[in-house]
Amino acid sequence: MVIAILVGIVALEHLYIMYLEMFLWTKPKGLKSFGMTQEAANASKSLAANQGLYNGFLAAGLVWSLLYPVETIGHEIQIFFLICVLVAAIYGGLTAKRSILVVQGLPALITLIAVLFLN
Repeated sequence: MVIAILVGIVALEHLYIMYLEMFLWTKPKGLKSFGMTQEAANASKSLAANQGLYNGFLAAGLVWSLLYPVETIGHEIQIFFLICVLVAAIYGGLTAKRSILVVQGLPALITLIAVLFLN
């Protein structure tokens, strides 16, 4: 149950990021969340929407792992998608904004450790 809650939290986080990037990028909430100017946000809107779509895919994979009818395969799906989140967080943290390492990477790392050692 703890693992399902942690995986669900990571999935919800990525659904929220998807929403921010796809729908709020040029709005005040998106500008504040990403520290963007209106001009920069307008110029990068389609790139952000594409990035948001990928965050949605990460969330979908994590939800799929929770719903998969064979628990052992669901476990493997969780590992795969949590590693994908970690790789994205590391890359984003090194190339875009350091806080991504903590905001996205830390929950995924904690959840991955739980998946690996509590199952």
